[in-house]
Amino acid sequence: MSIHIGERIKAELERQGRSKVWLAKTINRSESTCYNIFNSDTINTELLMSISKALNYNFFKEFSDEFDRPSSKIL
Repeated sequence: MSIHIGERIKAELERQGRSKVWLAKTINRSESTCYNIFNSDTINTELLMSISKALNYNFFKEFSDEFDRPSSKIL
């Protein structure tokens, strides 16, 4: 799968002009956890839901869109 979820979260955070400190406080995590999220290509779904709600952005849709592409392969 070609989605690096941590990079997508970081990009959306920056697009919205929000800080990493803001995200950490909003999802009740430490700043170091947020940095780990940005560097990770996988994420727990519960955490992704919290981030999606905080940023009002459906990151799950990106996975769905990737799955629906004809070139996607099932592992």
